[in-house]
Formats: sequence, structure tokens, C-alpha cells
Amino acid sequence: MQPFDLSGRVAVVTGGNQGIGFGIAQALARAGAAIVVAGRHAERNVEAVSKLRAQGAQAVAVETDVADEAACRALAAKTVEQLGRLDVLVNNAGTANRKQPQDYTIADWQHVIDVNLTGAFLCAQAAYPQMVRAGGGKIINIGSMLSIFGASFAAPYAASKGGIVQMTKALACAWAKDNIQANAILPGWIDTELTRSARLEVPGLNERVLSRTPAGRWGIPDDLGGLALFLASPASGFVTGAAIPVDGGYSAMV
Repeated sequence: MQPFDLSGRVAVVTGGNQGIGFGIAQALARAGAAIVVAGRHAERNVEAVSKLRAQGAQAVAVETDVADEAACRALAAKTVEQLGRLDVLVNNAGTANRKQPQDYTIADWQHVIDVNLTGAFLCAQAAYPQMVRAGGGKIINIGSMLSIFGASFAAPYAASKGGIVQMTKALACAWAKDNIQANAILPGWIDTELTRSARLEVPGLNERVLSRTPAGRWGIPDDLGGLALFLASPASGFVTGAAIPVDGGYSAMV
């Protein structure tokens, strides 16, 4: 197999029906992977699958709530049932709730942790036996620049994404013996539905992002595709436990 060839591989992308998840799904599909678009919204899933198929990819949709343990196990089982194997898991599904720390309810907090952190763990746990059966696999967890930085308006989100990095390291250490590599991508400020709402809710955010980002722009979902392909491919066979920013230089700027 060529280093960046995913022909014959099957990739599950949670939250793969829009934004960063769909951008990654497209990149993996272009490299030959069959794609499972997993998300809570059935109509969005179908729309994403239609777009992938129109681009020549093999793709299926599985309606999934990653905060539900049974749904995560069903996702892994349905992937193997429909496509024969499970080689790559992209834990991208996520949510945010922007408030000051004193204003969160415990329900607010728990929902973000359940989706962003516990959901990623449950999906990885469900995928593990299928990857072992396939002789190895790749887990790509989508963290955030808030795995590194703080923000007054994102306490549960930042906690969940910091947890993603440490969980990734734990999975990398535990499953290296099974030829499973686990890595995290830390997106910077990417232009998505989630960040568009942030720009409306957080005064001055757009200006601060542009002034601090050496690249001078917000990222787009396609900016994540190259790194995701590397981490999903044989080229990254000796890379595990890493957390790599994709942020236009934001985290390098003083």
C-alpha cells in the first residue's frame, strides 16, 4: 500500500455531516476510504452521503448519538455489517455552550462533557475490538486550541477538549501493542456553524482572531483534511499520542 492510500479502508467520522467532520470525510474519501457519516441528524447525514457519493466515494449514513453507549456500540457493529471492517475512527462530534463559569448549570456542564469527551471514549471503546480484528487501526480525536488556551466563556468545552488530549495519550499507550495509533488534531479558529455563532455572541472575537493569527484568516474545514489523511494513513505508523495544532500559527504567536 502507498503511504497515503486508504483504498480498502473504512473510516467512521462522527459529526461527519457538516463543518470540520465533513471536510475530513471528503479528504479520506479522496484517498480511497469508504466513509461512514455518523451524526444525530438523519437528514444532514443523508445529504452528506449524497455529496460524497457524487464525488465518487463509497459512503453510508448511521444515525448516532455519541453520548449514548448503546448507540456507539451499534455504530461500530453497523459499520462492519455494511462495509465489512472498521479501520479509522474520527471522533469529531462536539457541542459547546458559551456562558461565564458562574452561570452554567450542572446540566449544561454535563451535556458538553458527555458529547465531547465521554462520547469520544465510548466510540473508541466500541471501535477497538473491530480494529484488533482488522489487524490495527487509527483513532483521530478532534481537540481544540482550547486544549492549550483558556477562554472565559467556554469552561466545559475547554475541560472536555483538554481531556481529549490526555485520553488520546492513554489510548496511544494502551493500544500500541495492537497496532492502533491514536492522535489528536487541535483545530484553531475554523469557520464553521459553531464559530459563526461564537462571533455573534462574543464581542470582538473576529478581530482578536485575525490579529493573532499569522496566516491572517480564519481556517476552513478543508484545512484539516491533509493532517487527518496523514494520521489515518500508513504514513503515520510510528506517530501516536500526538496532539497537533492546525491553527494558522495562532498557538505560535506571542
